[in-house]
Amino acid sequence: MFKKIEPKPLTLQNLINRTIRNFGDSPSVSFVGGNPLSYSELGKKMADVTDVLFGLGLKKGDKVALLSHNMPNWVIAFFSVVSNGLIIVPILPDFTREEIDNVMIHSESKVLFISERLLSRIEGLELPHLEAQILLDNLTLIKGSVENSKETKVPKIIVKEDDLAAIIYTSGTTGRSKGVMLTHKNLTFIAMQSYTFQPINNKDVFLSLLPLSHTYENSIGMLYPVMYGAAIYYLEKPPTPAALLPALAKIRPTMMLSVPLIMEKLYKNQIQAKFSSNRFKRTIYKTPLFRKIIHRIAGKKLYQTFGGRLKFFGIGGAKLDSRVERFLKEAKFPYAIGYGLTETAPLLAGAATHQTKLQSTGFAVQGVELKINNPDKKGVGEIWAKGPNVMKGYYKNPEATSEVLTKDGWFCTGDFGRFDSEKRLFIKGRMKNTIVGSSGENIYPEDIETVINSHQFVVESLVIEEDGFLVAKVLVDIDELEKNIEHLKSVIEDKKEKGKKVLREIDEKYQDWISHFTKEVNAKLNRVSQIKQVHIMEEPFEKTASMKIKRFLYTKQPKKSDKKDVKSSKND
Repeated sequence: MFKKIEPKPLTLQNLINRTIRNFGDSPSVSFVGGNPLSYSELGKKMADVTDVLFGLGLKKGDKVALLSHNMPNWVIAFFSVVSNGLIIVPILPDFTREEIDNVMIHSESKVLFISERLLSRIEGLELPHLEAQILLDNLTLIKGSVENSKETKVPKIIVKEDDLAAIIYTSGTTGRSKGVMLTHKNLTFIAMQSYTFQPINNKDVFLSLLPLSHTYENSIGMLYPVMYGAAIYYLEKPPTPAALLPALAKIRPTMMLSVPLIMEKLYKNQIQAKFSSNRFKRTIYKTPLFRKIIHRIAGKKLYQTFGGRLKFFGIGGAKLDSRVERFLKEAKFPYAIGYGLTETAPLLAGAATHQTKLQSTGFAVQGVELKINNPDKKGVGEIWAKGPNVMKGYYKNPEATSEVLTKDGWFCTGDFGRFDSEKRLFIKGRMKNTIVGSSGENIYPEDIETVINSHQFVVESLVIEEDGFLVAKVLVDIDELEKNIEHLKSVIEDKKEKGKKVLREIDEKYQDWISHFTKEVNAKLNRVSQIKQVHIMEEPFEKTASMKIKRFLYTKQPKKSDKKDVKSSKND
């Protein structure tokens, strides 16, 4: 029987203690191939880790960093810290040495949980505040010393709702990593309100794909299932098809969270590729009636691939391609799209699977107020939010905090959006990404990228402004393109080997393809959004943990030695 849990007080301490008490025999966390711990066993392991932490001399308010890929012990370490008044500092496992160094020093973390495979990432770093290291793989102390356990008594710490629970350093698209201060209420509130979009109970099974150090997976993929005594399984390897498909068959999850990239790849490889191989198939697929029939059949197969009992497949972190969403909707796949930011723990809007509307991120979370500030004639303006999930501020950065938090408690998201007549939210794009056209009109590059990304051979794209014109940087699927343009791959590889030569003499067929591609894209865009130039990328774009492209890396004029573009439709 489903029943919403409303912890009082809204603290992570109360959340985990309640779960251990009420769901002690239920399975908690495990690797896909392992045997899950019960919640009672998880509680015992937490107690052992707590003894070590306070044996190291920590006190309420001290910071403890956590650097690792997902594993069951990540959950144990997290709750051992936050349930005892300590502050967790999760670090994204793809952070560079420099970023890790900055986070550790800025946060003044005294203890670091770290997995064995990432030990080399901190080797040689001078971390003045660090007193101890704990190997996450087996929860053993590898640096530092614990006082005599018989003499060390773990203090009884009462955690309050407004106490700081976590400092999460964002890996943003602007290149400036800030420490977001989230309270116990911020995080527990979102876990509690997730129920309004998709009810769960202790029989549900989550398969976790995204980094736990990212707020999206942390709040909705960890805290939410733990609150209801559900089971969570983790992959030991990256979620490639080779690792994911057997896991889906074995675990048969009822709940999953994802970023758009996973579904977009699946759609392009399994659906679009099959129905664009010849003119007859393309004609059939363009007919709405046949397309819907094809999507429904494909949807049934996809549902079985995911284990056959999926209730909710949440998509967030970036904009989903409109064609892919149309496929999911027509396939009757149980997807839903949400919107939020690290600063809001993270959810601001979402929808149940039966409430989805194309390209909308759904309705405001219950208890959260959303408004469009200073809307234009089309109703588009900056999205502002107010609610129990809004952060306390940026750690040691009052200037940045004052830029996004108003005196009366509104958080300025930096995103453009609008509401429809039913108060569904539609995201237009980041304000910092918006380009102002020659006549003063707003151009949203994300909308143009959606059109470009729908092309058969495009993997991903980025639209920027250069010298007053719109330029599209495009990563193409070389293998697929080579099937249509003879010898393209060998031409590109030959140019790569020569390296020093500026690639001006482009294969004539390839130049024709770029010209045709540009015209094809522009035919689908309005006058002010026309692409002037197309640059083909040599390497994939660098991304954040939520798989957003780090735009700041591509909007600056690169040096010759750093130049990533290998070909363009126009000579330099």
